[in-house]
Amino acid sequence: MAKAKPISKIYIALGLILSVVIIGTVGYIIVAGYNFVDAFYMTIITVGTVGFEEVHPLSVTGKLFTAFLIIISLSIFAYALSTMTSTIVSGEINRYFKLRRVDTAIAKLEKHVVICGFGRNGRQAAARLKARGFHFVVIEKNEPALTRLKDENLLYVEGDATLDETLEKANIKKASAIICALPADADNLFIVLSARAMNPKLTIISRASDDNSDKKLKAAGATNVIMPDKIGGAHMAGLVMRPDVIEFLANILGQGDDAFDIEEVDYSVLPHHFRDKAIKDLKIPENTGGNIIGQKNAEGDYIVNPSGDLVFAAGTKLFVLVNKMQSEKVKKMYKAI
Repeated sequence: MAKAKPISKIYIALGLILSVVIIGTVGYIIVAGYNFVDAFYMTIITVGTVGFEEVHPLSVTGKLFTAFLIIISLSIFAYALSTMTSTIVSGEINRYFKLRRVDTAIAKLEKHVVICGFGRNGRQAAARLKARGFHFVVIEKNEPALTRLKDENLLYVEGDATLDETLEKANIKKASAIICALPADADNLFIVLSARAMNPKLTIISRASDDNSDKKLKAAGATNVIMPDKIGGAHMAGLVMRPDVIEFLANILGQGDDAFDIEEVDYSVLPHHFRDKAIKDLKIPENTGGNIIGQKNAEGDYIVNPSGDLVFAAGTKLFVLVNKMQSEKVKKMYKAI
């Protein structure tokens, strides 16, 4: 996060005030021969300029020391007052504590998503994750993008996503996934390498612009590589050939009004009384209204419109086409993820 320099100035000012009290107390003990209590009291009434009489009569040296103490204390108090006033008026204290709250919130996150870059792709990813209730942190260093993040009250880390310390601030070691959405493929490649080393179990989704970058990103550890330009071109061609089909799929994939969605029912989080049963015995359509449109088996193969007689065994997932209301029923009954 951004360094809170005005807050540091306040600490410096308070430190200077404390230093004056210490110097005054020690000085009166040495110069005037006061005991600790008298020396401390004399220092306070001197720097406070309250006009009380001396605790004991002062020698010439003691009077000169008192004059010196008054001069430096007035200067330090003037600096401290100026610093505190400017900090309060500028709102830096509120910003400082807001940044502290953001840092604390990020430190408490687990299984969240880290988004590197809040450009067009990063904003779309953030909007989709927010709509689905996922926790995420955005890493950004561009000032206009940071302003948008603040305005939208999103968790963010200000800094360079290619640096390990910035990823650590985003709590990368406890994250479940990272989305590398920076415009430069080289930057995304560097993030993929760092993120994979810091969290071997991390799901890494990276953007790529160059045709040759996807293989390098996957070799570096990316789970999936997305090429927005190719996807955009294929989408436009699809709208020419099969417009209604493409629009329907766009709604399912969250590019439309979110009227439809696909929920995953994962064997690993399924209640025990549903495990190792035939798909038809799960009664997903009867209980939720959703339709089972696919299955991923333990070997990683995808089956479209699986037979109801197939056994839902360990290592498998079901894909259920739902609307918003049906989605909540699937999550509640089958602990879909």
